[in-house]
Amino acid sequence: MLLVTHATLLPVSAEADAPDVILDAWMLVGDDGRIDSLGSGTPPVTPAGTEVLDVSGAFVAPGFVSAHSHLFTSAARGLGADQTLYGWCDSMLGFFSHVEPADMYWASLHGALDFLGNGVTTAFDFCDPRLPWEPMVEGARSGSGRLRAIEYETRQLDAKADSGIRFVNAVGLDATVGSDDEILERFGAVVEAGAAVDPDRMLGSAVFGAVQWSPRRDQAELELEAMHRFGAINQAHFLETREEVELQRSKFEWYAGAGALGPELIFGHFIQTTPDIIDRAAEAGSGMSWQPASNGRLASGIADIPRMQQRGMTIGMGLDDQACTDIADPWGNMRIGTYLLRAQIGDPTIMSPETVLRLHTLGSAQLLGVDDRVGSLEPGKLADFLVVDPRTPDIGPLWHPVANYVLACGLRNLSRVYVGGELVSERGVSRNPLAPEASARLHEVFPRVAAKYGHPA
Repeated sequence: MLLVTHATLLPVSAEADAPDVILDAWMLVGDDGRIDSLGSGTPPVTPAGTEVLDVSGAFVAPGFVSAHSHLFTSAARGLGADQTLYGWCDSMLGFFSHVEPADMYWASLHGALDFLGNGVTTAFDFCDPRLPWEPMVEGARSGSGRLRAIEYETRQLDAKADSGIRFVNAVGLDATVGSDDEILERFGAVVEAGAAVDPDRMLGSAVFGAVQWSPRRDQAELELEAMHRFGAINQAHFLETREEVELQRSKFEWYAGAGALGPELIFGHFIQTTPDIIDRAAEAGSGMSWQPASNGRLASGIADIPRMQQRGMTIGMGLDDQACTDIADPWGNMRIGTYLLRAQIGDPTIMSPETVLRLHTLGSAQLLGVDDRVGSLEPGKLADFLVVDPRTPDIGPLWHPVANYVLACGLRNLSRVYVGGELVSERGVSRNPLAPEASARLHEVFPRVAAKYGHPA
């Protein structure tokens, strides 16, 4: 058991009347890695041998949940720095067309450990598909390319399982190669491989929605069949970029016409919308994942979060990937999103610290349907939490603890990361024994690939 004491606890509770802050708090974690109980003041008497962690007033908060991530990209930071989405994809994903399955393991492991070291304990992760990236022509991916071995995807899954991060595994349908039965069979094979992973580690399977990229008019129907057949949710990159806007907006009808709109369909990015598209998505129960840092990096735009909130959409936040956010910093992501909305609308109340913290924790968990296990610090939930020390470096008095946590703290203050009550990272240094090899492999393999096939732009 683990007893955390003298905490400034930010529970982000699902209960409407629960406090935002609990001062001089304690939290007891059971041997099963779940939160047993929590409260304020004198902690309970615990059995002999219980580990006690006195945090001396530091923040204890839920691990961040990234509702939209591409962990394999950890080897590709800084690429396409002068490009919008499609040019950036040509640069970064074109480079990965030369990478072997064994190397994708190390890239994904490095990315997952990077997330954990930066306080992200759960991620919705899009595996790089078996079909290599092809340039976009007239709003759709050109060509079909060479279908890579299934190990290209399963090794990405293995890496996440080995890292210790919790994850939802999203797999593409590669819908331009083979019959529909073959396409669904390939998807099912990766779902089956994931069944061997601890269900408290791999929290579910998902479809990598691809209507935005697909030349197939029936792509939405195929995705819906995969969702129904394998019990998967679907997150679609959709209306992300300013390129081919009218064509992409017209593809909303692909999902609507297929009957795919609903809580199991999440729109990732959802920037170049119209009021009608937002209203229809919200009415059907579809949610969205907001990636403000990458949306700014790629000049994609600013999502109409206020209208989505007004219409009752479930909204989560994602860090996207290390190749278009560059630093997987959830505090930076929250601040960028908050500041962009405030600057755009001219209203400092449009996004509060309490709201944006909820979006990047419990909101993301709710969006993914895993809020029964992660996203907040409540009895019965998995004990995934951060210790964030506002005195190292010192940010001054805590006038408003949640505001101080969101606006003034960051990676420099992140002291410890726990998953299931187990310490996985301390001051950014991973406790995973594979971490040194993951770093070494990244520096060995990817420059060699670049030297052989040409350095990515």
